Amino acid sequence: MRRSWPGTRWVPRTDRATDIGVALLVQAAVTMPFVVPRSAGLPPATWAAYGLTTLTVLPLVARRRAPVAVLLVVLATGALYRFTVDGPGQPLPYTGLVAFYTVAELSPPRRRLVIAVLVAAAVFPSVAWNTGEARELLFSLFVFAAAYAFGRFTDTRKAYVRAVEDRARQLELTRRIEAERAAARERARIAREMHDILSHAVSLMVVQAEAGPVAVRTAPERAEAAFDAISETGRDAMVQLRRMLGVLREDGPQDMPSPRAPQPSVAELPALLERVRSGGIEVSYVATGDPRTLPADTGATVYRIVQEALTNVVRHARASRVTVELTHTPAELTVTVTDDGQGPDGTTGLGLVGIRERAAAHGGRATAGAGPGGRGFQVLATLPLVTSPEGVGS
Repeated sequence: MRRSWPGTRWVPRTDRATDIGVALLVQAAVTMPFVVPRSAGLPPATWAAYGLTTLTVLPLVARRRAPVAVLLVVLATGALYRFTVDGPGQPLPYTGLVAFYTVAELSPPRRRLVIAVLVAAAVFPSVAWNTGEARELLFSLFVFAAAYAFGRFTDTRKAYVRAVEDRARQLELTRRIEAERAAARERARIAREMHDILSHAVSLMVVQAEAGPVAVRTAPERAEAAFDAISETGRDAMVQLRRMLGVLREDGPQDMPSPRAPQPSVAELPALLERVRSGGIEVSYVATGDPRTLPADTGATVYRIVQEALTNVVRHARASRVTVELTHTPAELTVTVTDDGQGPDGTTGLGLVGIRERAAAHGGRATAGAGPGGRGFQVLATLPLVTSPEGVGS
């Protein structure tokens, strides 16, 4: 932990190096009157005068640590030089200007204003002691006002740079958070897709595999159909998995391009229903209203909702009959999947959660519960079809 005396501040190492460089530069400036040739009528350049001039410069090394104290020390040392040593003068009060600039840059508002008033008041007796000319008075007030203005400008510029850097950091943090949220949403979407594909395929394959041995003994022709259904279901699942993994693949050999097959759509529902029908469940499909061409993402959502609802029928409902109905209206599409099975069991699995998430992603809603008259189970999802003026005429 770094500690400092009251009224002082901690200065980074890079700023301390800068302060030493400024002090050396000022020392070079105040040395010039001592080394350039001088006329015989001017005061001599003595080592005592040069040593006292150097003492005026040394406090600048600590100008950031204690700006006001350094300014007071510089002014006091300058006054001591003027009253005790008759040495070469300086064309400009370099040390006082640098110290006053630092006060304007780093001190709090009230403190720097008080110091500014005191410095302005000190200029008048200093000029009166020197030449007493109005020209020197105006020049002295101008250079100290310029030092104060440059100090305030530096502080304002630093504050602006800090604000820009803070904004950049906030934007970077916001971008990172949004990227993480997008990644989380994408993981959830992929998880839903994988669940729907595998759950549906495995459920149908299990049902067909369980029925196969019985059919071999009683009706060989049905056994062959069951095995064909298992094969077709497995191939369809593999196609959909390859499609998904191809989209996820970021790179790969150029001679092995990633597949880019389209997402499933409403047009593929009959094939889906036929696979379920081959498992021994009677499936009926009804489309009412005025069917319209759906956007690709909406069509894929309808397909996945029906797929997951049928998967639940195969796995849990113990149903013999299921009805899939699509109701088209100008504003929305309603998907209803109703079975005559055992009805709700009080639990909500990932499949039903996924159905609600898919519907909500399109601004719709989904419910699941007992079927009409309290018999069986029904999944009802409503998806809006017109979300913008452009969609009205599509």
